[in-house]
Amino acid sequence: MRWPIPPDLPALVGGRAVLECARRGKYLLLRFEHGTQIVHLGMSGSLRSVAPGEFLRKHDHVEWIFEQAVLRLHDPRRFGAVLWHPESGGPIEDHPLLAKLGIEPFDPRFDGAWLHRHFKNHGAAVKQVLLAGMAVVGVGNIYASESLFRARINPKTPANKLSPARCDRLADMVRATLADALTSGGSTLRDYVGATGEPGAYFEIHAAVYEREGLPCRVCATPIRRFVQGQRATYYCPKCQRN
Repeated sequence: MRWPIPPDLPALVGGRAVLECARRGKYLLLRFEHGTQIVHLGMSGSLRSVAPGEFLRKHDHVEWIFEQAVLRLHDPRRFGAVLWHPESGGPIEDHPLLAKLGIEPFDPRFDGAWLHRHFKNHGAAVKQVLLAGMAVVGVGNIYASESLFRARINPKTPANKLSPARCDRLADMVRATLADALTSGGSTLRDYVGATGEPGAYFEIHAAVYEREGLPCRVCATPIRRFVQGQRATYYCPKCQRN
């Protein structure tokens, strides 16, 4: 795992009730009366709900045993993490991993005005600013390309050059793209699966540009292009996203 799992974690949570399951950005939060477990899936990790006694697979590193089910963290690359934040350590929102995260995309406060305020001091390409997670969280590489296509914004456009109207459009498309992804169970390109082991269907159903290099745009039939931004692949339509 990315960081050592606290050796006293089983004793800290054994026999205790999980009061709430929440999320902040890519961090899953399991709240207990006396603290919070922070879980991150890394690049290729997944949580699966399995029957008690089901055999352990290679790369099953952590399991939570409940009365009628078991939750297992499967992480082949070991980039994930399971940490403990005690109640005595202060609000979980102030944890160093969470304190600088941007707003959640489905928070009522997230809109075009919010994006415009946070973009105005950033001259970097808008896609890279989205991926940084300080303006809004939850927009990963796939959904950044897809949201920008839906908003008809070129991913190379400096964030501080977007008008309030275009920020309105982008905020709407970020929410719409993520809503479609949630409804479809996420995106499976290689190894992602949901808690039941099923792959996500967003890419198969909705993807307009991501991993479609050379294929015709679904709107104008222009071939989709690919280039690298900040070591990540970016896909766009040169006609629909001219500026």
